[in-house]
Amino acid sequence: MMHRRRFLQASGLSAAALTVGGSALAHCGSCATDKKPAGKQPNVILILVDDMGFGDPQCYNAKSLIPTPNIDALATAGMRFTDAHSPSSVCTPTRYGILTGRYCWRTRLKKAVLWEWDSPLIAKDRLTMGKMFQSLGYSTACVGKWHLGEDWSRIRTPLKKGAKPPKGKTVFKDKKNSATYDFTQPILEGPNERGFDYYFGTSVPNFPPYCFIENDHTVGIPTLAKPDTMFGHPGPMIKGWDLTQIMPGLFNKANSWVKTEAAKKDKPFFLYLPLTGPHTPIAPTKEFQGKTKAGWYGDFIHQIDHHIGTLMKTLADSGEADNTLVIFTSDNGSPARLGTGDMAGNKMTVHKTGHIPAGDWRGLKSDAWEGGHRVPFIVVWPGKTPAGKTSKEPISSVDLIATLAAVTGYTLPDTTAQDSHNLLDLFTGKPVGIDAGKPALREAIVHHSGGGMFCLRQGSWKLICGLGSGGFSGKGPASLRPKGAKGQLYNLKLDPKENDNLWLKQPKKVAKLTAILNKYKKTGRSAPLRHKK
Repeated sequence: MMHRRRFLQASGLSAAALTVGGSALAHCGSCATDKKPAGKQPNVILILVDDMGFGDPQCYNAKSLIPTPNIDALATAGMRFTDAHSPSSVCTPTRYGILTGRYCWRTRLKKAVLWEWDSPLIAKDRLTMGKMFQSLGYSTACVGKWHLGEDWSRIRTPLKKGAKPPKGKTVFKDKKNSATYDFTQPILEGPNERGFDYYFGTSVPNFPPYCFIENDHTVGIPTLAKPDTMFGHPGPMIKGWDLTQIMPGLFNKANSWVKTEAAKKDKPFFLYLPLTGPHTPIAPTKEFQGKTKAGWYGDFIHQIDHHIGTLMKTLADSGEADNTLVIFTSDNGSPARLGTGDMAGNKMTVHKTGHIPAGDWRGLKSDAWEGGHRVPFIVVWPGKTPAGKTSKEPISSVDLIATLAAVTGYTLPDTTAQDSHNLLDLFTGKPVGIDAGKPALREAIVHHSGGGMFCLRQGSWKLICGLGSGGFSGKGPASLRPKGAKGQLYNLKLDPKENDNLWLKQPKKVAKLTAILNKYKKTGRSAPLRHKK
């Protein structure tokens, strides 16, 4: 049995920090831990927030105007990475990269994201993180925003222009066109077919259908058209749908699922929790509105932080905290929308409050610059990951599947997870990589902007294959686009704000990094082969 005080000490948390609405283990209860069967695999909880910037959590930015005591407590209990990146600076491609270990630009989606009613992006025969855990005997669940496409063909029937709908059918207009719907039918090729025993969430909170989805059916039948006064694209909505209740609904389901699965002492579980915020609709509940100095954006992050605390309490009360690996990260940087009033707002409006979501980095969500893809990344694994440690090793969340395969002893075929690198030694505090004064674990990392612009990072050098941001920030200052330059090159060690474009001054470095990127494109992989031919 492990008592509460010992658990807190092992996690690097002080009793003083454990107040209601405070740290991630605020309501830890007894924290009693039952003895685990010999050889039981660790549980895994992967929390993926949506559009949270590097500088939003206070453990990453002392100037942050948003209280994040629960996220900060995770950093205290585990390892915080300061050079971690999402594989893309927008939603869908990052989700694809995390679940498959493969860069999304190798698929049909070369830029931007999937839209409402789009077909599945992950091929049926592609190994996913969920399928890997299923094969190891885990219970698996995805709770949150899927945004990787489904087959809606049984439900949605588009109407040709000018055509009359069949008798008895209601027509809903959406961003693409008019269509009829039959929500009694199943949604095909969604999370259940991609490795998750259980799914609960929304396809995308600002896309139709406006309702929760449980496994392969909508929860209730959307019979209304979303009013124009509600944030989001046009389409069918369930009666009484409230955007502010999405986040509490997701965490209620996540908590109940963890509680149920933790009771199965002989079976490990994997929870993939891709949240819907602080992406638009920026929808804090009334309880949290006005609680920060950074508008509804800040309030929404503060609310998410609170919910993370409730989840960590559930985990601690279940007795499974010591045998659970918790990973927290974001799918890309922030567009810095204030949110207040319309649940959105123009880009960078949060800056008016004095809060800068990207911290000291240049750029926004969708950009090739650091603010687009440098993200918070925290790992907590009691007894394995050193508590309170900070790592400067350059990593990507596309590396998660190879790392979790190593955690569980799963053998990844070379035909899968072609861009995923094993970071287990790093997660467990072994003297590896640049933190130990040795070469980085990766040869290089590929970044990809929302507009499809490629970047390559090796050591302190960063190549951007084009001019401008490649995303929301646009062209940027003229000084970054010197006459004759076809791209950008920065030395992040000397120029972390990406102010001095060295493209014309360092042609050999441009050529070297371009060759590495071309190799990755041509060979179909960036991770080394795992098995000898």
